[in-house]
Amino acid sequence: MFKKILIANRGEIALRVLRAAKELGIETVVVYSQADEDSLPVLLADESICIGSALASDSYLNVRNILAAAIVTGAEAIHPGYGFLAENAEFAKKCEEHNLVFIGPTPETISVIGDKASARALSQEVGIPLTPGSGALESFAEARKFVKKISYPVMLKASAGGGGRGMRVVYNADELEKNFQSAQQEALNAFGNPEMYMEKFIEEPKHIEIQIFGDGKGNVIHFFDRDCSIQRRYQKVLEEAPSIVNKTLRNKIAKAAVKLAKHINYRGAGTCEFLLDRDGNFYFSEMNTRIQVEHTVTEMISQFDLVQEQFRVAYGLGLSLSQKDIVVNGHAIELRINAEDSDYNFRPSAGKISDLHWPGGPGIRVDSHIYSGYTISPHYDSLLGKIIAWAPSREEAIIRMQRALDETIIEGVKTTIPFHKKVLANAFYKRGAVYTNFISRRIFE
Repeated sequence: MFKKILIANRGEIALRVLRAAKELGIETVVVYSQADEDSLPVLLADESICIGSALASDSYLNVRNILAAAIVTGAEAIHPGYGFLAENAEFAKKCEEHNLVFIGPTPETISVIGDKASARALSQEVGIPLTPGSGALESFAEARKFVKKISYPVMLKASAGGGGRGMRVVYNADELEKNFQSAQQEALNAFGNPEMYMEKFIEEPKHIEIQIFGDGKGNVIHFFDRDCSIQRRYQKVLEEAPSIVNKTLRNKIAKAAVKLAKHINYRGAGTCEFLLDRDGNFYFSEMNTRIQVEHTVTEMISQFDLVQEQFRVAYGLGLSLSQKDIVVNGHAIELRINAEDSDYNFRPSAGKISDLHWPGGPGIRVDSHIYSGYTISPHYDSLLGKIIAWAPSREEAIIRMQRALDETIIEGVKTTIPFHKKVLANAFYKRGAVYTNFISRRIFE
């Protein structure tokens, strides 16, 4: 196994990777920006190196500084977490060129499947259903020409995107140019790639995803499904596993995901995302070539550590388990606790945490990098942490999560806890009638 790895990320995912590494006896190096000097991952790592100012472009997106930190500390591999450089093929290639193992897919795989437009083409090759859509759109003129083929409404998406960034729904021609330009600029700022693509917008779908794992040698397994339908601004806020679909449909979607991953000889952790319409038809949306924020619910129902599995595969040990080893046990729900004011359109809330108490008890897991006295920076994502509740059934998991929220205290900044309490108490949510428009239709009608 690796003796030392570098973690090229921040916040709760940096801490999550650090913990998985320590349990395998791997030494850790954490890079950080000036704004994150006092963060928990930095305090707990074996070594830490400042790589730039608070601006992500100067630090967490600074390839030169990250590679230099890995080389000078003697790290053998780099774990990119999610976001930032996690799905950057050029970064993965640079790691290889400097004899560093990139803990993720190959650069070639990231290029062909991490790019949303080419991923659609590959899905078509293996016969996976797709919503009507385009290839890469490099200009507004191309977008205006293509929309005539599929008609409004359409969804604009960043080819290199994720986390809801670079996404816009467009209902008519008047909105197209403004939304194309703003989405393109957002994609450039977030991912360094302004390329867009377009697909037909499905009204009121469920967002279902399959967690897959490959060894890069043709073996691919899946860890079943997650429901990520509850979103705001196309960013997930609550996830659960398994999804609320029947077993036959679940297996069909999982089979499609594995088929696609095998087609590209996938290595490491990945997620195939699908949209499910009211008639039970599913359509491939995109594939994320990294660990997901919501991997925790999959770990809770399967009792496998997905990050440690990433280490094993990256080191060349292959998969530690087979498909028959993976069974669904119970139900898990994850809430993303963000520093945001949901009463004011989820406005970010920066400041110092003056008091903090996370929940505990049976079936509760908390992944968070914050502590009392920690200052929330306005420069990055507003995620403070994740509360995950597991129980034998979905009904029991909801009750357990409600209890956990009642125990949670976070003072000094606004959080999304009051919003989550509304969701969990909602009758439509309780019976599983959730779609991607749930928040606008059921919570803020």
